[in-house]
Amino acid sequence: MAKCEICGKGTVFGIQISHSHRRSNRTWKPNIRKVRAIVNGQPKKINVCAKCLRSDKVTRAI
Repeated sequence: MAKCEICGKGTVFGIQISHSHRRSNRTWKPNIRKVRAIVNGQPKKINVCAKCLRSDKVTRAI
């Protein structure tokens, strides 16, 4: 699974518990987008989570 190249956010694993208390494994996946961004002065495609995009940690290339 892809990771955010800015903050390092990736897939997290845990346990889902039903109403009858049966337990099963599950995953939480981050909202990863592939965007063109300015990296070292050059446009490059990188994987970035939506939170980093909203907080302006990434300079988008046009």
